Amino acid sequence: MPQYARSDLQTPLSRIERVLDHIHRNLDQPLSVQALAALGGWSRWQFQRVFAAHTGLSVAQYVRELRLSRAAEALLSGTQRQLDIALACGFDSEISFSRSFRQMFGCSPGQYRKRGQRSGLRTPIHSRDLPLPPEELNPRMLQIRVETRPAFDVVGVCGQVSGLFADQPDFATKVPALWQQLLAKVERPSDRPLIGVMDISEAADSGASFPYWATVEADGLEPPPHLPRLTVPAQEYAVIPFQGPLAALEKTLEWFIHHWLPSSGYRGRYGFDLEVYHPEFTMDQSTTRMEYWVPVEPER
Repeated sequence: MPQYARSDLQTPLSRIERVLDHIHRNLDQPLSVQALAALGGWSRWQFQRVFAAHTGLSVAQYVRELRLSRAAEALLSGTQRQLDIALACGFDSEISFSRSFRQMFGCSPGQYRKRGQRSGLRTPIHSRDLPLPPEELNPRMLQIRVETRPAFDVVGVCGQVSGLFADQPDFATKVPALWQQLLAKVERPSDRPLIGVMDISEAADSGASFPYWATVEADGLEPPPHLPRLTVPAQEYAVIPFQGPLAALEKTLEWFIHHWLPSSGYRGRYGFDLEVYHPEFTMDQSTTRMEYWVPVEPER
């Protein structure tokens, strides 16, 4: 086990980082909440409360989903037997592994392997190896997941914008105006998210001028006939959860691009970035809850 200075144990955040390091190194071993709490110097109740406050997850959920995500990656990248994968990922039998896998991914391990697409994969919350995301976020320790999304159609309004990293960004003024135009033309759906689509497939970088679409998914919707339609191609994404002031989005994306991505085993791709908002979202909220989807591919 790595050694830690005494000062490392003086803040809840550094103690959580210590526990995270231990979890990531020992996913194939028994990891009880009681033992993890003792490692961080808390009672069981205190540990679960502090862990959830910093990560937005329960301890048991985090460990279980990491184990299953590691198993899912092994199913896609190799030819190991399901039993061997189950044992290597901390499950005591193939039956318990298959049951937990189906609960998380909605299909059997065999079906997941046959489908051949990364979907619902949770990645480790990087701790001591990386700087933390912006302090404005809540929770601050972000867990990125990896999703493959098939092609889908959206309808909406489009305008050319200069991105968050441009020399003269106009994102903060033009994007809310596009959403206002859309919602003046389409009745706000209560059963589907609002999706911002950024076409940077031709852009030199994310700071260049690019088309921004304020949209809703077209499937099952009867939009006004004059609204343009866009097909978003099938892509594999890294999904960044975001909860905080919209002004912190730029810093969050900088953290993702410059720190998380280079150490993740994935690399970014030019394509269609997505902002996925809850149907009740409004641009004038002081705190925004959304997911930012960035096209990625595994490094070879």
